[in-house]
Amino acid sequence: MAFNIVLLEPEIPANTGNIGRTCVATGTRLHLIEPLGFRLSEKDLKRAGMDYWPQLDVTTYVNYEDFLKKNPGARPYMATTKGPRVYTEAQFEPDCYIMFGKESAGIPEEILLENQERAIRIPMLGDTRSLNLSNSVAIVLYEALRQNDFPGMRLEGHLTRYDWK
Repeated sequence: MAFNIVLLEPEIPANTGNIGRTCVATGTRLHLIEPLGFRLSEKDLKRAGMDYWPQLDVTTYVNYEDFLKKNPGARPYMATTKGPRVYTEAQFEPDCYIMFGKESAGIPEEILLENQERAIRIPMLGDTRSLNLSNSVAIVLYEALRQNDFPGMRLEGHLTRYDWK
């Protein structure tokens, strides 16, 4: 079982690098829909993803239609500040897709309307426009993982020089 994070036209390489690192740490596949606001070889992308980038399961697509064509049956949850319900109300099934839009504009409203029943939001106070993209991905992805009992993940840590009592 692996979850799928979909970034629609991401613009900031450091965000995508951080998201890539989160995907490696959780066994999640990353899907990047072009146009990208950077090159995949960019230094900032690699720096944010550190040495995890080569381990990342990542696929790129020329546009949203290409993504849908190559992932038949995918019905992504649409993470958006415009969502009518909170992300914790969604029932994230194994292997589901969770889509996030570009940093400057989010997911186009035409796509949101087509997927209204799967549009979700992270609650925020007042006039806050949005959270950082990589933070938003982590929040929603970890809720999906929690709902599915953190499949295959290490649930306890160990001290380096001592033992827990």
